[in-house]
Amino acid sequence: MAAAPEMPEVPDPGGGGASSHSDPSKLWPEAWQPLLGRPALAELLGHPLAGAALTEMCRLLPPHVAVHSLRTYLLADACARTHGTAYDRVGLLAAAAFHDTGLVGRTPLGRGGFPLRSAQLLDHFLARHQVGTARRTTLTRAVREHMRPFPARDAGPEARLLHFGVWLDVTGRGERQVPGDRRLLTGQAPTPWFAVSFSARLVACGLRRVLPGSPVTHR
Repeated sequence: MAAAPEMPEVPDPGGGGASSHSDPSKLWPEAWQPLLGRPALAELLGHPLAGAALTEMCRLLPPHVAVHSLRTYLLADACARTHGTAYDRVGLLAAAAFHDTGLVGRTPLGRGGFPLRSAQLLDHFLARHQVGTARRTTLTRAVREHMRPFPARDAGPEARLLHFGVWLDVTGRGERQVPGDRRLLTGQAPTPWFAVSFSARLVACGLRRVLPGSPVTHR
């Protein structure tokens, strides 16, 4: 991936979490390993909030959707590094982990559809981990608006980067900004026919307003 100035680190609240393991990546499914080895993710694995977000993603999402979420984060980070954009790295990883959680489960979807439900789930997660209101507002907005055709004019870097990563991974839009990255990540962690299955899930979500069944955690 393109080299760029180091992004500022989010302060680590310290103690516990995945940092107590000599190799935190081994906690996660085999399909994730090639992506977790990428520096942008590997650098965050010892952070308690990052570890908690990955744990929830593994619990809530089907395996192929979870891999899409990891690729989304890496593509967003590649864009940020290319343009020298500073952003909340751990926060964006949490947003990427939760951005599709509203697509699964039996909870009825009201106005705002699955992005609003995903944002609500993220907000509850962040509140449990004592993340401040301003930071929660920024991250939940990024999730709530990620299905817009284009980011809002006043969107912050987290919203713009999440939007970029999501659309690039699913549709290929924006590939010229980080040439080769999408193909590389898809080759390392493939999800065959993902775009087709994801589109079908979106259609089902729109037609029924609720999706049957909750995913079984795959390790």
